[in-house]
Amino acid sequence: MALFESLSERLNHIFSKLTKRGKLTELEIRSAMREVRIALLEADVNLKVAKNFIAEVSEKAVGQQVLQSLNPAQQVIKIVNEELIALMGPGNAKLEVSPKPPTVIMMCGLQGAGKTTMCAKLAVQLKKQGKRPLLVACDIYRPAAIDQLKVVGGKAGAEVFERGTQDPVKTAQEAVAYALKMGYDTVVIDTAGRLHIDDRLMQELENITKAVNVTEILLTVDAMTGQDAVNVAETFNARLNVTGVILTKLDGDTRGGACLSIKAVTGKPIKFIGVGEKIGDLEPFYPDRMASRILGMGDVLSLIEKAQEAVTEQQAKEMERKMRENSFTLTDYLTQFETLKKMGGAGALMSMLPGMGKLKLKEGDFDEKRVERIRAIILSMTPKERDNPQIINASRKRRIALGSGTTVQDINQLLKQFEQSKLLMKQMKSGKRRLF
Repeated sequence: MALFESLSERLNHIFSKLTKRGKLTELEIRSAMREVRIALLEADVNLKVAKNFIAEVSEKAVGQQVLQSLNPAQQVIKIVNEELIALMGPGNAKLEVSPKPPTVIMMCGLQGAGKTTMCAKLAVQLKKQGKRPLLVACDIYRPAAIDQLKVVGGKAGAEVFERGTQDPVKTAQEAVAYALKMGYDTVVIDTAGRLHIDDRLMQELENITKAVNVTEILLTVDAMTGQDAVNVAETFNARLNVTGVILTKLDGDTRGGACLSIKAVTGKPIKFIGVGEKIGDLEPFYPDRMASRILGMGDVLSLIEKAQEAVTEQQAKEMERKMRENSFTLTDYLTQFETLKKMGGAGALMSMLPGMGKLKLKEGDFDEKRVERIRAIILSMTPKERDNPQIINASRKRRIALGSGTTVQDINQLLKQFEQSKLLMKQMKSGKRRLF
């Protein structure tokens, strides 16, 4: 399911009714705002937050400048967008960096929120920024917590510092000393979690912050728990004065109540969002981009960033040359699918395109398993067959089907799609077909 799918659908339905009416009356705007309020509450947005949000929007939306404008509905949507940004932002909150290395980041949260995995995901983000992160295992209570950190740390390419079941405060102190000695500029401490908040947990976290000079206290909360996530954030913040929040499992939450409420309730910014299970599925949080996605306007900037990460400039130029010379092969076709997978899959990318959220896509339109099937078929071909698919006759098709665990019909379908793609590229090159 798409991010905030339910809320986006409701808001788009409400605003489409306004757009059809042309000129609007104050009564019509207030009626629409009541519907928006219900949509926010159904999305599990905090009651007080929803009430204040509607009050702010209504006050601006019923002004004479809006009511007398040529397109009042668009003005109302613009106001809603601005207020959503203000609610979640106003801007991207970057990680603080200590003037004297190392920067110490303490991760905290309840069990099950994905805190340990988030340490490794954060390490990936830090490495992209040219940092040298050291992960520290300070959860000595949960069985296999240290082993889990070692596994995910290995996937992230980050060293894990651990001292077994030694006092976590002492481990944190030794880890900072080790980081200084070995040249690590960032220390990420994985702390113990609990099934619920208790005084012993909080005391241990407070002791760590007193023992080492903590720069950031990041709270990991599960977005799928809705208002419980907001309550957890409020309680942790009261004891620890957290500096920021990481929302996990946002890809599985179509409502978005926690995302829209946490900043307003705690005053603490969301710094990162977890959008998948892979080690690279962590994104910096941009309130303006999230507001655009909620309103069905897409998120083109994030799409561009994903493309830049997945494709080098040289690769893009080479692909452009092949399209221009009409020398696009099945190997290139496979490369395109691999790139798509790196960027999060077709379904995730479509949700970032303006207006695509309004389309009712059928189940299987972007079937990732189908992509794997295409990959198996192409890899079962010889290099000569990939470069010259016209030589693939009936006997070759049977061999490829056997090697890829597919059918001759699957291979026929792939070859047809490939030829259609080449034709489309040719038409675009000649100017007969435009993308938009």
